[in-house]
This record gives sequence, structure tokens and C-alpha cells, in this order.
Amino acid sequence: MKKGIIILAAATLGLAACNKFEKGEGDMTYKIYKSEGKAKIQEGDFVKLNGIQVIETKSNGDSTLVNTYDNERPAFFPISKSMFKGDMVAALKLLGEGDSATFKLNLDSMAKYSGQPKPTGTKDNYATFTVKIEKVLHKAANEPDSTFEKKKRAFFETEYKALIAKNKASEEGKIKKYVSDNNLKTTTSASGLQYVIEAAGNSERAALTDTVMVDYTGQFTNKKGDGKINVFDTSNAKIAKEAGIFSPMAQYAARPLVLGQLAPGFIEGVQLIGVGGKIKIVIPSKLGYGENGGGPINPFTPLVFDIELKGIKKGSAVAQMPAPAMAPATK
Repeated sequence: MKKGIIILAAATLGLAACNKFEKGEGDMTYKIYKSEGKAKIQEGDFVKLNGIQVIETKSNGDSTLVNTYDNERPAFFPISKSMFKGDMVAALKLLGEGDSATFKLNLDSMAKYSGQPKPTGTKDNYATFTVKIEKVLHKAANEPDSTFEKKKRAFFETEYKALIAKNKASEEGKIKKYVSDNNLKTTTSASGLQYVIEAAGNSERAALTDTVMVDYTGQFTNKKGDGKINVFDTSNAKIAKEAGIFSPMAQYAARPLVLGQLAPGFIEGVQLIGVGGKIKIVIPSKLGYGENGGGPINPFTPLVFDIELKGIKKGSAVAQMPAPAMAPATK
């Protein structure tokens, strides 16, 4: 874990007692860990940051709602007018580029002014945000909005291109590290898919037009800050709850998926087993979301799936379209 993440994670675990926090405006309290002494963020600025949002629940202790380090995707935050005293804008105005801090913000106020419902099962009425300000694009006094909008677009495009280049350069290393760390004895196919067949299943194989019933869990190759596997989608309720991605609206059971509509790597993996079979596949981005990414998936991101094939429903013999570069439904 990187040093910056350790500092931020320590704060979210409550290692800094509440009585050491300073009083900000409204109901906000804060603790600044590092200050570079640079110009403070002002209304109109555009900020790149990494952060962790945590709430304390009545039954399960701390619950992480957002962690940009786990997603390997920093957030970009336009500094608009404050919606209420002690909101996130007010908090960020205490910081400058390179600074890090923890803020406690009022959940009732956040729900009222954001239009988003307050999380259920909270132990107290505060959300804890631990942030690191990576870069700040300052808007000059009297600078026309149209001029600054162009600067913002150029700033974002530059940062995003750097993220893509970093992901592309590190993808092969991520795959090798995941395989090594998990002591996997994989087989690599001609396409570049790596897999471990845990159970072969019967002799039946699915065609692209078939609907397959699969239990699966999709994860990133990097672990989360708490050391747990970094799950982004699953058909297993227990795993979803442990990963903090459980949704009451989701169907947690074997899911029907038209095979030909899935990622090439997922298709290939499913076709290596029969009904009753289990397989772990490591999908390079060229067989997944590719250079564009999608949803929670960054460009050039390798994915890992654990798949159990529960059944095959034969499809009609219609013309088969090329499978789009997408994985099963993600959150």
C-alpha cells in the first residue's frame, strides 16, 4: 500500500480521535494532515483529488462508500457555490494543492441539498471524507467562464490521457502480479486469456446464440485498501455484502446471459467448460473493455472472473453478431 493511502486509510479507521478535530463552519469538523502552503482552493477552481468516504453503521462498523484508490481513478471536482454551511466545498476551500485532510460532514444536510437519500443504518449523522488534493486549476480573477471552460477541458484531457498511458504501461505487470500473488497455475490460450479450470463440467458447450445461466464474481487485479479482493460485480449476495456493493434491487442468483453479447474473454472462458463446470479467468483488456473502458472499468484494465456454469438454454440459429467488448452487467 502506498504511503499516501496508508495515511488516508488510518484516518478513516478513526485513529485520530474526534476531540483532535477542529471546528469548521456549520457542523463540519476537520483535521489537516499535510499542508504544502500553496494557494487555497477558491470558488470557480477545478480540482483533481483522491479520497475515501466512510460512514459508521450500527451493525457492521465502518462502511466505505467511495474509495478512488481502489478504483484507481481520481475524482475531478468543480468548486461551485456552497449549498450549505460546512459542505464539501467549504471543506475543500481549507486546502491547497498537495494538502491532505479528513472532514466530517452532516449527513442530513448532505441529503437535503444533494437530493440523494441518506444512507440507511448509520450509527451517527456524519460522513467522513479523507482527501488528498492532487492538482488545482485556479480560475483567475475576472477570467471569462468560456475561457476557463476551455482550460478545464484541456486539463481533464491531459490528466485522462496520462491515466490511460499509465494503465496501458502497467497492465501486463498487474496480470503477472495477480497470478503470482495468488499462486495460480494458469493456462494461456492463443488469444491471451489465462485460465484455471477448477471443474470441467459435462461435455455440453455453449454457442454464441445460447443463453447461459452463470454464477460469477468479477474483480480487479488490485486489492482494496483494506486488503480484501476488489469486487466490482457479482451474482452472489454474500460476496456483494462483503465487498460493499450489495444492492436490494439486484438479483443474487445464477443470471441468464446471452453468450454472444458478452466480452470475448468471458465467452472464451465459458466455452471451455460444460454445465457444472467452474473456471477462473484473467482477461486482458483487449478481450474485455479495451482501450476505452466503461462504467467502473478504466481503459486498459485487466479483469478476473470466477464463473460457474449452471445451465445452457439453446438459442435460435440466427446470424451471430460480433460480441461487444463488455463484461456482465456492472454496478
